[in-house]
Amino acid sequence: MDGIAWAASAMVAARTRLEIATDNLANCSTDGFRRVVARGVLTAHGVSIARATAADYGALRQTGRDLDLAISGDGAFRVRDAAGRIEETRSGAFVRMAEGTLRDAAGRTLLGVHGPLKVSPGGRVDAAALGLPERSRVRRGFLETSGVDAIAQMIDVLCAERSFESAQKAVAAIDSSRQKSAEAARVK
Repeated sequence: MDGIAWAASAMVAARTRLEIATDNLANCSTDGFRRVVARGVLTAHGVSIARATAADYGALRQTGRDLDLAISGDGAFRVRDAAGRIEETRSGAFVRMAEGTLRDAAGRTLLGVHGPLKVSPGGRVDAAALGLPERSRVRRGFLETSGVDAIAQMIDVLCAERSFESAQKAVAAIDSSRQKSAEAARVK
């Protein structure tokens, strides 16, 4: 692999880091959002970026609303959308529908161990009914905040931009050097 290919892979990696940091930054106020971590890997084909979800969770914020639910510990709420797709989320802002099911702001239905979870007015939701890990518990009247530190993500944005610029300068320097060598070879 030549220098230009290495520098080009570094530019792609920097762009990926920038995308990850800006996506995290865009979600710094999204309840239950877990930030994505960019991990650089050096391979025979240059630099690449692997994405991983951060292991830490956001802080719990008290809302006082009975159907705002937060998970203390591991696990996630399982929700089903109108198309039948099941997703996992840590965002627990729900409203009770007339038939007793709970839905989030996107209209997805909260699922329990045996299908859609039904809650009577004033009823409780517990970790066992949701199929959460044994050590986890559901906190009623709380929401999990985003796990993103906005300042750290801004620093990541700046670092990714600087990395891109450095790799771009390396490509320009290598290209200029090649052109000078080619011209020198023609003059002889």
